Amino acid sequence: MVRPADLLLGLVFNVPLLSILGVHEMGHYTAARHHRVDVTPPYFLPFLPFPPPAPGTMGAIIKLKSPFPDRNALMDLGAAGPLAGALVAIPVLIAGLALSEVRRSTGGVGLELGESLLFKLLSKAVLGDVPVGYDVALHPVAYAGWLGLFITMLNLIPAGQLDGGHIAYALFGDRFSKVARLVPYALLLMGLAWIGWYIWAAFLFFLGTRHPKPMFDNVPLTRGRVLLGICSALLYILCFTLNPFRMLGG
Repeated sequence: MVRPADLLLGLVFNVPLLSILGVHEMGHYTAARHHRVDVTPPYFLPFLPFPPPAPGTMGAIIKLKSPFPDRNALMDLGAAGPLAGALVAIPVLIAGLALSEVRRSTGGVGLELGESLLFKLLSKAVLGDVPVGYDVALHPVAYAGWLGLFITMLNLIPAGQLDGGHIAYALFGDRFSKVARLVPYALLLMGLAWIGWYIWAAFLFFLGTRHPKPMFDNVPLTRGRVLLGICSALLYILCFTLNPFRMLGG
Protein backbone atom coordinates (compact mmCIF):
# COMPACT_ATOMS: atom_id res chain seq x y z
CA MET A 1 0.00 0.00 0.00
CA VAL A 2 1.35 3.43 -0.96
CA ARG A 3 1.66 5.84 1.93
CA PRO A 4 1.18 9.61 1.45
CA ALA A 5 4.67 10.16 2.84
CA ASP A 6 6.10 7.98 0.05
CA LEU A 7 4.37 10.11 -2.59
CA LEU A 8 5.75 13.27 -1.01
CA LEU A 9 9.26 11.77 -0.97
CA GLY A 10 8.86 10.95 -4.67
CA LEU A 11 7.89 14.55 -5.45
CA VAL A 12 10.92 15.83 -3.51
CA PHE A 13 13.07 13.88 -5.99
CA ASN A 14 11.06 14.12 -9.20
CA VAL A 15 10.20 17.83 -9.19
CA PRO A 16 13.84 19.02 -9.13
CA LEU A 17 14.93 16.31 -11.58
CA LEU A 18 12.21 17.07 -14.11
CA SER A 19 12.92 20.79 -13.66
CA ILE A 20 16.55 20.21 -14.62
CA LEU A 21 15.61 18.10 -17.64
CA GLY A 22 12.83 20.49 -18.66
CA VAL A 23 15.09 23.55 -18.54
CA HIS A 24 17.72 21.60 -20.50
CA GLU A 25 15.29 20.90 -23.34
CA MET A 26 13.79 24.39 -23.21
CA GLY A 27 17.32 25.71 -23.72
CA HIS A 28 17.47 23.74 -26.98
CA TYR A 29 13.94 24.76 -27.94
CA THR A 30 14.52 28.47 -27.29
CA ALA A 31 17.79 28.48 -29.26
CA ALA A 32 16.13 26.64 -32.14
CA ARG A 33 13.24 29.08 -32.30
CA HIS A 34 15.67 32.02 -32.12
CA HIS A 35 17.39 30.70 -35.26
CA ARG A 36 14.05 29.78 -36.87
CA VAL A 37 14.80 26.06 -36.83
CA ASP A 38 11.54 24.11 -36.87
CA VAL A 39 11.36 21.87 -33.78
CA THR A 40 8.72 20.12 -31.69
CA PRO A 41 8.09 21.00 -28.04
CA PRO A 42 10.02 18.86 -25.51
CA TYR A 43 8.74 15.32 -24.89
CA PHE A 44 9.61 13.51 -21.66
CA LEU A 45 10.53 9.83 -22.11
CA PRO A 46 9.24 7.51 -19.37
CA PHE A 47 11.33 4.62 -18.10
CA LEU A 48 10.91 1.84 -15.57
CA PRO A 49 11.28 3.29 -12.03
CA PHE A 50 13.02 0.12 -10.87
CA PRO A 51 15.40 -1.35 -9.97
CA PRO A 52 16.83 1.46 -7.83
CA PRO A 53 18.35 3.92 -8.56
CA ALA A 54 16.40 4.09 -11.87
CA PRO A 55 14.85 7.60 -12.03
CA GLY A 56 11.67 6.68 -13.93
CA THR A 57 12.61 8.78 -16.96
CA MET A 58 15.14 8.69 -19.77
CA GLY A 59 15.05 12.47 -19.99
CA ALA A 60 13.38 14.58 -22.65
CA ILE A 61 13.88 15.18 -26.35
CA ILE A 62 12.87 17.64 -29.04
CA LYS A 63 12.63 16.60 -32.68
CA LEU A 64 14.27 18.75 -35.35
CA LYS A 65 12.08 19.24 -38.43
CA SER A 66 14.37 21.49 -40.47
CA PRO A 67 18.16 21.74 -41.04
CA PHE A 68 20.50 24.06 -39.16
CA PRO A 69 21.24 27.30 -41.02
CA ASP A 70 24.94 27.52 -40.03
CA ARG A 71 27.50 26.45 -37.42
CA ASN A 72 26.71 29.40 -35.14
CA ALA A 73 23.10 28.24 -34.89
CA LEU A 74 24.33 24.68 -34.38
CA MET A 75 26.54 25.78 -31.48
CA ASP A 76 23.75 27.79 -29.87
CA LEU A 77 21.31 24.90 -30.08
CA GLY A 78 23.81 22.26 -28.92
CA ALA A 79 25.24 24.22 -25.98
CA ALA A 80 22.06 25.92 -24.73
CA GLY A 81 20.57 22.71 -23.30
CA PRO A 82 23.51 21.45 -21.21
CA LEU A 83 24.46 24.92 -19.95
CA ALA A 84 20.88 25.84 -19.04
CA GLY A 85 20.30 22.49 -17.33
CA ALA A 86 23.55 22.83 -15.36
CA LEU A 87 22.49 26.28 -14.12
CA VAL A 88 19.55 24.53 -12.44
CA ALA A 89 21.31 21.28 -11.47
CA ILE A 90 24.15 22.98 -9.58
CA PRO A 91 21.96 24.92 -7.08
CA VAL A 92 19.71 21.84 -6.73
CA LEU A 93 22.77 19.75 -5.84
CA ILE A 94 24.03 22.39 -3.39
CA ALA A 95 20.64 22.53 -1.65
CA GLY A 96 20.45 18.74 -1.58
CA LEU A 97 23.93 18.40 -0.10
CA ALA A 98 22.96 20.83 2.65
CA LEU A 99 20.04 18.50 3.47
CA SER A 100 22.18 15.34 3.34
CA GLU A 101 23.62 13.54 6.37
CA VAL A 102 27.15 12.44 7.17
CA ARG A 103 26.82 9.05 8.86
CA ARG A 104 29.21 6.45 10.19
CA SER A 105 29.80 3.77 7.54
CA THR A 106 28.07 0.47 8.31
CA GLY A 107 29.96 -1.54 5.72
CA GLY A 108 26.74 -3.14 4.50
CA VAL A 109 25.17 -3.55 1.08
CA GLY A 110 24.49 -0.31 -0.74
CA LEU A 111 25.01 1.83 -3.82
CA GLU A 112 27.95 4.17 -4.22
CA LEU A 113 27.61 7.00 -6.73
CA GLY A 114 30.56 8.08 -8.78
CA GLU A 115 32.04 11.44 -7.83
CA SER A 116 32.78 13.83 -10.66
CA LEU A 117 35.18 16.74 -10.15
CA LEU A 118 32.22 19.11 -9.84
CA PHE A 119 30.49 16.91 -7.28
CA LYS A 120 33.68 16.68 -5.21
CA LEU A 121 34.14 20.45 -5.26
CA LEU A 122 30.54 21.17 -4.26
CA SER A 123 30.51 18.42 -1.64
CA LYS A 124 33.67 19.77 -0.01
CA ALA A 125 32.30 23.32 -0.10
CA VAL A 126 28.97 22.34 1.53
CA LEU A 127 29.92 19.41 3.80
CA GLY A 128 33.63 19.91 4.34
CA ASP A 129 36.00 16.96 4.65
CA VAL A 130 34.14 13.71 5.38
CA PRO A 131 36.01 11.83 8.16
CA VAL A 132 37.42 8.37 7.47
CA GLY A 133 34.83 5.73 8.30
CA TYR A 134 31.89 8.01 7.43
CA ASP A 135 29.68 8.24 4.33
CA VAL A 136 27.35 10.89 2.95
CA ALA A 137 23.72 9.72 2.83
CA LEU A 138 22.42 11.81 -0.07
CA HIS A 139 19.05 13.52 0.30
CA PRO A 140 16.67 12.87 -2.65
CA VAL A 141 17.17 16.48 -3.77
CA ALA A 142 20.94 15.90 -3.88
CA TYR A 143 20.45 12.73 -5.91
CA ALA A 144 18.26 14.67 -8.36
CA GLY A 145 21.04 17.24 -8.76
CA TRP A 146 23.69 14.52 -9.16
CA LEU A 147 21.55 12.73 -11.75
CA GLY A 148 20.89 15.98 -13.62
CA LEU A 149 24.61 16.61 -14.00
CA PHE A 150 25.22 12.97 -14.95
CA ILE A 151 22.59 13.14 -17.72
CA THR A 152 24.14 16.44 -18.85
CA MET A 153 27.50 14.67 -19.17
CA LEU A 154 25.98 11.83 -21.20
CA ASN A 155 24.40 14.32 -23.60
CA LEU A 156 27.78 16.00 -24.08
CA ILE A 157 29.43 12.86 -25.50
CA PRO A 158 31.00 14.28 -28.71
CA ALA A 159 29.44 12.17 -31.45
CA GLY A 160 26.43 11.95 -33.74
CA GLN A 161 23.32 13.96 -32.93
CA LEU A 162 24.03 14.21 -29.21
CA ASP A 163 24.53 17.70 -27.81
CA GLY A 164 28.27 17.06 -27.74
CA GLY A 165 28.12 16.03 -31.40
CA HIS A 166 26.46 19.34 -32.33
CA ILE A 167 29.07 21.29 -30.38
CA ALA A 168 32.05 19.34 -31.76
CA TYR A 169 30.85 19.77 -35.36
CA ALA A 170 30.27 23.49 -34.80
CA LEU A 171 33.82 23.85 -33.48
CA PHE A 172 35.72 21.63 -35.92
CA GLY A 173 33.40 21.00 -38.87
CA ASP A 174 33.45 17.75 -40.80
CA ARG A 175 37.09 17.21 -39.77
CA PHE A 176 35.78 15.91 -36.43
CA SER A 177 33.95 13.00 -38.11
CA LYS A 178 37.11 10.87 -38.04
CA VAL A 179 37.40 11.39 -34.27
CA ALA A 180 33.67 10.86 -33.72
CA ARG A 181 33.95 7.42 -35.36
CA LEU A 182 36.28 6.35 -32.56
CA VAL A 183 33.93 7.41 -29.74
CA PRO A 184 31.81 4.19 -29.65
CA TYR A 185 34.99 2.11 -29.43
CA ALA A 186 36.18 4.27 -26.53
CA LEU A 187 32.83 3.67 -24.85
CA LEU A 188 33.30 -0.09 -25.28
CA LEU A 189 36.57 0.15 -23.36
CA MET A 190 34.88 2.28 -20.69
CA GLY A 191 32.28 -0.47 -20.39
CA LEU A 192 34.87 -2.44 -18.41
CA ALA A 193 34.24 0.07 -15.61
CA TRP A 194 30.46 0.49 -16.01
CA ILE A 195 28.16 -1.70 -18.09
CA GLY A 196 26.01 1.28 -19.09
CA TRP A 197 28.72 2.49 -21.48
CA TYR A 198 28.00 -0.58 -23.65
CA ILE A 199 24.44 0.72 -24.14
CA TRP A 200 25.70 4.12 -25.27
CA ALA A 201 28.22 2.48 -27.60
CA ALA A 202 25.44 0.38 -29.16
CA PHE A 203 23.32 3.53 -29.46
CA LEU A 204 26.03 5.32 -31.45
CA PHE A 205 26.84 2.26 -33.58
CA PHE A 206 23.15 2.02 -34.49
CA LEU A 207 22.44 5.71 -35.18
CA GLY A 208 25.87 6.60 -36.52
CA THR A 209 28.48 9.13 -35.46
CA ARG A 210 28.47 11.48 -38.45
CA HIS A 211 26.78 14.85 -38.19
CA PRO A 212 24.78 16.41 -41.05
CA LYS A 213 26.15 19.62 -42.50
CA PRO A 214 24.37 22.92 -41.87
CA MET A 215 22.96 24.68 -44.93
CA PHE A 216 25.72 27.32 -44.94
CA ASP A 217 28.64 25.30 -43.61
CA ASN A 218 31.26 27.87 -44.61
CA VAL A 219 30.00 30.55 -42.18
CA PRO A 220 32.71 30.80 -39.48
CA LEU A 221 32.01 30.65 -35.75
CA THR A 222 31.99 33.91 -33.84
CA ARG A 223 34.32 34.28 -30.84
CA GLY A 224 31.35 34.10 -28.51
CA ARG A 225 30.31 30.74 -29.97
CA VAL A 226 33.87 29.42 -29.59
CA LEU A 227 33.68 30.42 -25.92
CA LEU A 228 30.36 28.54 -25.63
CA GLY A 229 32.07 25.45 -27.01
CA ILE A 230 34.94 25.76 -24.52
CA CYS A 231 32.49 26.18 -21.62
CA SER A 232 30.59 23.09 -22.78
CA ALA A 233 33.79 21.01 -22.98
CA LEU A 234 34.75 22.19 -19.49
CA LEU A 235 31.30 21.22 -18.19
CA TYR A 236 31.74 17.74 -19.70
CA ILE A 237 35.10 17.28 -17.96
CA LEU A 238 33.77 18.55 -14.62
CA CYS A 239 30.71 16.24 -14.74
CA PHE A 240 32.46 13.13 -16.05
CA THR A 241 32.55 9.98 -13.96
CA LEU A 242 33.83 6.69 -15.33
CA ASN A 243 31.90 4.42 -12.96
CA PRO A 244 28.71 6.24 -11.89
CA PHE A 245 27.01 3.33 -10.06
CA ARG A 246 28.90 0.81 -7.93
CA MET A 247 27.32 -1.81 -5.68
CA LEU A 248 28.94 -2.23 -2.26
CA GLY A 249 28.92 -5.36 -0.18
CA GLY A 250 26.72 -8.34 -0.94
